[in-house]
Amino acid sequence: MSGYNLEKKNIDKTLNLKAVKPYGDTMNDGKLQVSFTLPVPFGDEATEAAKILMKKMGLENPQIVFSKELTKGFTFFIGYGDCIHTIDYTSIHVPKVHVEEMTMYEIDKFIKEKIGRKIVVVGATIGTDAHTVGLDAILNMKGFAGHYGLERYEMFEIYNMGSQVPVEEFVKKAIEVNADALLVSQTVTQKNIHIKHLTELVELLEAEGLREKLVLVVGGPRITHELAKELGYDAGFGPNTFAEHVGSFLAHEVYKRLNK
Repeated sequence: MSGYNLEKKNIDKTLNLKAVKPYGDTMNDGKLQVSFTLPVPFGDEATEAAKILMKKMGLENPQIVFSKELTKGFTFFIGYGDCIHTIDYTSIHVPKVHVEEMTMYEIDKFIKEKIGRKIVVVGATIGTDAHTVGLDAILNMKGFAGHYGLERYEMFEIYNMGSQVPVEEFVKKAIEVNADALLVSQTVTQKNIHIKHLTELVELLEAEGLREKLVLVVGGPRITHELAKELGYDAGFGPNTFAEHVGSFLAHEVYKRLNK
């Protein structure tokens, strides 16, 4: 028992935000799990190759705890190691959408009192993207995970165009309904196709002289606010975004533009 107490006593419990390491079992142990596939045949040589790669990744004491042939010439690995690197957490700055978050009822009240009419929103996944789960989570009445979509809000008029909408049709619909905002969802990101789609939309809006008249928002699993701003959008929303986040931003942004 005394040996056990001594071991517990010597465990590092200090947290240094200027030198943060991964946490596995105890503070600062640097324990890290990785999984990856190598295009090599399953066997001892493949395992050794995986360990060498882990060392080059900055992981000491690499261990392969699971490996499996995916198909001939390809091996999947799960490994553990001790990370030698640290992060200065205090130096990190992530651009974010800064807006006062409101509930559904507070958003409706804000729009009704400050704007006096419904905010018109057209949403779609554009280009070749056929995924609508994220778009529907924000727009559809039932929403997602107990967060009602904007269709359920009293002071939003929503046009959900669905998936694989050409940017020309998207802009045409915005003009037709006199939209205040366009909401774009992009899930497919292979070979940066989402960058191409999003850029095409901005270029078309600018060519038509509509960009400054519309609030332009994009969301998706690989979307950040920083990327959205770089591409010419007003805001970008990534994972863990719900309708009230987007709704709060739209309400404040439309109000701000109407009072310039």
